[in-house]
Amino acid sequence: MADPPKILAFAGSTRTDSYNKKLVKLAAAHAEAAGAAVTLLDLRDCAMPLFDQDLEARDGMPPGAQRFKELLLAHHGLLISSPEYNSSISGVLKNAIDWASRPAPNEAPLACFTDKTAALLSASPGALGGLRGLVHLRAILGNIGVLVLPNQVAVQKANDAFNPDGTLKEARLQGALEKLCRNLVDIVSKLKAG
Repeated sequence: MADPPKILAFAGSTRTDSYNKKLVKLAAAHAEAAGAAVTLLDLRDCAMPLFDQDLEARDGMPPGAQRFKELLLAHHGLLISSPEYNSSISGVLKNAIDWASRPAPNEAPLACFTDKTAALLSASPGALGGLRGLVHLRAILGNIGVLVLPNQVAVQKANDAFNPDGTLKEARLQGALEKLCRNLVDIVSKLKAG
């Protein structure tokens, strides 16, 4: 593509061997194969304190939060692989969303989320593959102006779901992931063309 859609891909986990980092890395490769320019981000590289409006008033937006927000603003679409923590999303992901949602002076509310399109993924050792957390993430993103694709991929028993090369062992899941990434790139391209 002459002017490819830009996709920001990240997991809602900072753990080094996170199943969701493995999954989003695989998804990012599929999105690139579909024609997107993908930035793969590790939220650990955007360290940010717990959101605190007093801290924000005193010190402004922390550098890690500012970097995350700038990346969101620079991309058209999102690939998010979210772990499930106690039937919801991780604290690190919610905190990142909360910081990024804060408007800069003379900036429209939720500027870095409005008109973005997202595809959601999850991976969990459990039998549901993180689906309960995706329900919460879908609601949060929808409420802040993100168009969330209806299809999603949840990898159950993630501790035994990946081949040594990082691909998924189950062909059905591998195909569903490829299709979801193609759909994201296609929809973002069409919306970007306007």
